[in-house]
Amino acid sequence: MTSIRDRRVVVTGLGATTPLGGTATQTWEAALAGRSGARPMDFEWVGKYDLPVTFAAMVATPPEQVLTKVETRRLDPSSQYALIAAREAWSDAGRPEVEPERLGVAVGSGIGGVWTLLDQWDNLREKGPRRVYPLAVPMLMPNGPAAAVSLDLGARAGAHTPVSACASGAEAMGYAIEMIRSGRADVVVAGGTEAAVHPLPIAGFAAMQALSTRNDEPERASRPYDTGRDGFVLGEGSALIVVEAEEHARARGARIYAELASVGMSADAHHITAPEPQGSGASRAMVAAVERADLSLTDIVHINAHATSTPVGDVAEYNAIKRAFGDHTESIAVTATKSMTGHLLGAAGAIEAIFTILSVHHRTVPATINLEDPDPEIPLDVVTGKALTLPEGDVAALNNSFGFGGHNVALAVRSL
Repeated sequence: MTSIRDRRVVVTGLGATTPLGGTATQTWEAALAGRSGARPMDFEWVGKYDLPVTFAAMVATPPEQVLTKVETRRLDPSSQYALIAAREAWSDAGRPEVEPERLGVAVGSGIGGVWTLLDQWDNLREKGPRRVYPLAVPMLMPNGPAAAVSLDLGARAGAHTPVSACASGAEAMGYAIEMIRSGRADVVVAGGTEAAVHPLPIAGFAAMQALSTRNDEPERASRPYDTGRDGFVLGEGSALIVVEAEEHARARGARIYAELASVGMSADAHHITAPEPQGSGASRAMVAAVERADLSLTDIVHINAHATSTPVGDVAEYNAIKRAFGDHTESIAVTATKSMTGHLLGAAGAIEAIFTILSVHHRTVPATINLEDPDPEIPLDVVTGKALTLPEGDVAALNNSFGFGGHNVALAVRSL
């Protein structure tokens, strides 16, 4: 008899709002077409604060076009994006009938409600305490998006918020696997969200020289693996998936995209922002994900890399992949979709997990754009030019996500 711990976890619904599109489908199609979501920021505060970076990858569809006025008034943008993605994912999954006590939520965020926090701080300073919005605290809480999704769907098995910087969304999906395998839930809505295209995060990231400064050509600024890379492009949005115990999904005749087979996690304990140069911690996360999925290293045919387009980070990830896979490294098709979406911080691992799931489902890997002069220190088999067709039959892939603080998360995805 199969134990609860051995339950297979499958993906039955996808939802997203990103710089490439207002839905998961639009985002996927734009990625296959090789479009960039980066563009100049047309906000008065860019000039007001004389920001050194004047572009970002903003959501393609403003939330006010999708949500009601009441919802946009009562939710921070990070929660607005999550709610949009959750509703799409839930609909895409066929709105599964599940007892509320068997339905869970896990939505990660790296920064949380920064817009609400700083807007209400301005209100306090300029207008006094009576003008602070009564819903300021629930709006700025990092768990606000998870709470909003839980309330909207009536999920009572648990509503959780992993906060692990740029690995948050992927870690939330790993948490969803454990919720199902521990027996706490049959269905979980999981992923990440971020709404940090705000002058303070931009100024902060720019001060640490993490952002690209290609203000004259935003669409070419995110350049993973290229010798001309000079930092990441700040992005925003949300991506959520519906995962279920396989027996639950099959019993209701659900369409299954792929199996979310396992998660591997580790910590570098090296530096608050810089990755461990040799990739020892990141490699342990990858190997753990492969082993926990009962796969061999040679089963992995594709990796959606973290690949932020930073000079140090891209090399460290290559070292981690090489350390984990050895001679098999050159046989793995690698793509870096941040070249198109920018870096969605706490939502990055989530949208890249969706790309990985769809790559396995459709046997198609989107190409990396802006890679014109490959860095000789990163001899990976990077998909460029046009999308790559994966082999027929059973395939397995990894999605890598790494965050400030030394957080390492690898998700294993397998075809069904």
